[in-house]
Amino acid sequence: MLSLQKYVEKVSFMGKGKYKFDAENLSFNKIEKNFIEKLIGLLPHFLGSLFTGVILVVLFFSVFDSPKELALKRENKQLLSQYQVLSNKVENLDKVLKDLEYRDDNLYRTIFEAEPIPNEVREAGIGGVDRYEDLEGFENSGAVINTAKKIDKISKKMYIQSKSYDEVLELAKNKEKMLASIPAIMPIDIDDLTRIGSFFGMRFHPILKYMRMHEGMDFTSPRGTNIYAAGDGVVIEVKHSINGYGNSIVIDHGYGYKTLYAHMSKIIVKEGQKVKRGTIVGLVGNTGTSTGPHLHYEVRKNNHPINPINFFSNDITPEQYEEMIYKSSHEGGQSID
Repeated sequence: MLSLQKYVEKVSFMGKGKYKFDAENLSFNKIEKNFIEKLIGLLPHFLGSLFTGVILVVLFFSVFDSPKELALKRENKQLLSQYQVLSNKVENLDKVLKDLEYRDDNLYRTIFEAEPIPNEVREAGIGGVDRYEDLEGFENSGAVINTAKKIDKISKKMYIQSKSYDEVLELAKNKEKMLASIPAIMPIDIDDLTRIGSFFGMRFHPILKYMRMHEGMDFTSPRGTNIYAAGDGVVIEVKHSINGYGNSIVIDHGYGYKTLYAHMSKIIVKEGQKVKRGTIVGLVGNTGTSTGPHLHYEVRKNNHPINPINFFSNDITPEQYEEMIYKSSHEGGQSID
């Protein structure tokens, strides 16, 4: 057991301070510390509190968002909402543009006999591998890049469509000239026509003795009957022959249209001559590979033969045209040439 002397020499705690026993005066004296000593004494408490505080803050923000993070999340939510609205508008614009393209190809360009724009041209992509490089590396990069691609594609399609309308506008300005040029009358006057010997389609050739495509129509009429140009154009070919089409001419009407007149007994026009619709270009004959006086007449669009029966709108009655259509779809047999 400690002696009284040793006990009183130890530092004692009384109240809120530290005291030391004075053996001479038999009293406890409060130990006074200077500022540095007090600061050093408080340091462990401060460090402990600081460490505890840091741990609490880390735990708090790992569970709860900071005000700045909450604001950023609200902003991101608004941006995503606005992006969705923008994406929907892009989709609607694409639908409107598709409708314009459809009407352009199937209405406007059809009216003016212009070829539709190929789909591969309208749907062609935008060049450049690194075109969207600046948009990569973000949280919503995929969605943003996808929308950017849609906008670029629509922009290109709009440019192509605007060029198409420029072309259609030019066609509209030249409509009168075009309508005068496109084949629109029968090459033989209806009153001079004995009969239509053969229509467009597969026919048995009377001389070659096998089925083959008959690329025009045969108009049977007396030798020497007038043959008329079906539309305005330029005579680009004149042939005199005892084989095939015999004496024949080709007229270029522009806009992709050409007409051929064959087996003529006499050619009245010259190569390079300009003709008007209704101009007499020759006389019915029996030259070349033919079994009797008639005119073999063809209409070609972009050098492909098409049914001439679709180009007799200006000089026969609806009843006559309806009868001709009926016969063309039901009559078989053989051609005259």
